[in-house]
Amino acid sequence: MGATARKIVTVVGARPQFVKAAVVSRALAARSGEGAVREVLVHTGQHFSASMSDVFFEQMAIPRPAHHLQINSLSHGAMTGRMLEAVEAVLLEEKPDRVLVYGDTNSTLAGALAAAKLHVPVAHVEAGLRSFNRRMPEEINRVLTDHTADALYCPTRTAVANLAAEGLAHDPGGALPGGVRRSVLLTGDVMHDAALFYAQRSAEPGAAPTAARVLAELGGAPFALCTLHRAENTDDPARLAAIVRALAEISARGAARGVPVVLPLHPRTRALAPRAGVDLEGAGLRLLDPVPYFDMLELLKACAVVLTDSGGLQKEAFFFARPCVTLRDETEWVELVEHGVNRLAGADTDAILAAFEAMRAVRVDASLALYGDGDAGGAIAAHLLGA
Repeated sequence: MGATARKIVTVVGARPQFVKAAVVSRALAARSGEGAVREVLVHTGQHFSASMSDVFFEQMAIPRPAHHLQINSLSHGAMTGRMLEAVEAVLLEEKPDRVLVYGDTNSTLAGALAAAKLHVPVAHVEAGLRSFNRRMPEEINRVLTDHTADALYCPTRTAVANLAAEGLAHDPGGALPGGVRRSVLLTGDVMHDAALFYAQRSAEPGAAPTAARVLAELGGAPFALCTLHRAENTDDPARLAAIVRALAEISARGAARGVPVVLPLHPRTRALAPRAGVDLEGAGLRLLDPVPYFDMLELLKACAVVLTDSGGLQKEAFFFARPCVTLRDETEWVELVEHGVNRLAGADTDAILAAFEAMRAVRVDASLALYGDGDAGGAIAAHLLGA
């Protein structure tokens, strides 16, 4: 390692961040040259089960984390506070040139705050997204992270516009305090890169065993793929009950019309449902434990419609030309709604059923260049190495 080599500390902790980090890490390695950059991976432990995190490192050939903080199963404030303290200790030890964070989780905010307080530059992948709902913990995380970062990598033009509206415009002149330059770059979406790169790998024999089993059981019949984990839904018994009623109705219709609902179930949702008086087991759904990324890709490729409150899955549905019903009142991915391939249904049973029927007839044109050209990782790596 040469004396001039740059060191980047990457902070991840939740499932989507593993996928995004794989894209950028691979691009950094491909473009950096021997000894030009060293990336140190910090795993906060926010997702801690083997099925939700460890398997991703194995499938995607991501180096094992140099630091595993094992912080999870706490309230938002407690989790973020402990992560902040632990990440700060890592940064004091590693002395990086930059900290790289992804998305909108507690891990994202903790990594950004720890770096900023130590005057380490922060780069934020997936910057500029806004739901404009400050009741969402994710919205608070992404707004604060963006206002902490000096390098903001935006997946869409809407994200760039959102940052400009908040006074976060590209500033190549170095007019920020201390002569720091703010870089706001339209890079495209790293999840698009990931979908393109891993779609062939997931189709290899044995790569997605759970998906293979489920698809064999379905025998080629059309099905709906669902995920349900957002706090706005799972923490509100009325919303959760209304969504499950809709899913049960879709599944009951499926008994005659071939539209079963496959639901890989987040541990948090599984735990909260009984407390809310919601019987997931009796709703007639095909419940699965959380599935690895390759299995989810194969289920996405094969499904007829996606129903989700996940941000990432809305885009992945589009990448694989699948219509989507979003179980939220708003979305950060407004371009999907504008192009008619995604419909917001909230947590209203009738609205979900109507949206499901409408979206079943939609044919998605995935060739629309909504999220870049599939080399967002390359654009981010080029800037990181040149900044």
